[in-house]
Amino acid sequence: MVIRPAQPDDLDAVQTLLNACGLPTADLTPAHLDHFLVAWDGDALNGVVGLEPRGDVALLRSLAVAPGARQEGVGTRLVRAVEQRATDDEVRALYLLTTTAADYFRGHGYAQIDRGTLPDPLQRTEEAARLCPSTAVCMRKTLRATAPGA
Repeated sequence: MVIRPAQPDDLDAVQTLLNACGLPTADLTPAHLDHFLVAWDGDALNGVVGLEPRGDVALLRSLAVAPGARQEGVGTRLVRAVEQRATDDEVRALYLLTTTAADYFRGHGYAQIDRGTLPDPLQRTEEAARLCPSTAVCMRKTLRATAPGA
C-alpha cells in the first residue's frame, strides 16, 4: 500500500469511497485534493484523508477506509501522515467534526471541544457551516505549541 498526495484523477475514486462511507462530498472539488492523501493498494483505493487549512489551523476531514481494508492500520497511517503534513505546513492545531468516530480520534489524541469554540475560519467552511449536522462531535488536537510572545 502506498500513501501519496491525491491527484486530480483520483477525484472520482475519492468521492465513491466517501459516499460509500457516508461522508459528505457535496463541497469536494479538484482544488480540495491539493490537501488530501490517498492510500492505494494496486488498483484499489483503500483510504483517504484530507485537510482544509485556514492559516495556522485546519479541519481534518474525510477520513475514510474501504470496508475490505479496515482493521489493517490504514486509518492510523493516514491520520499520522496527514498530521505530519499539517505540521510541515505550520498548522498548529487540527479540528474535526464527526458523527461516528469520536472514540477513534480520542485514541489518536484528539479531545472533544464545544463546537462554538471552533475557530471562525473553520466555522465558515462548507463542512462546518452546512454539511455536518449540529449533532456532530467537535474535536481538537494541538500539533505544535505557539512560542511565548508569538
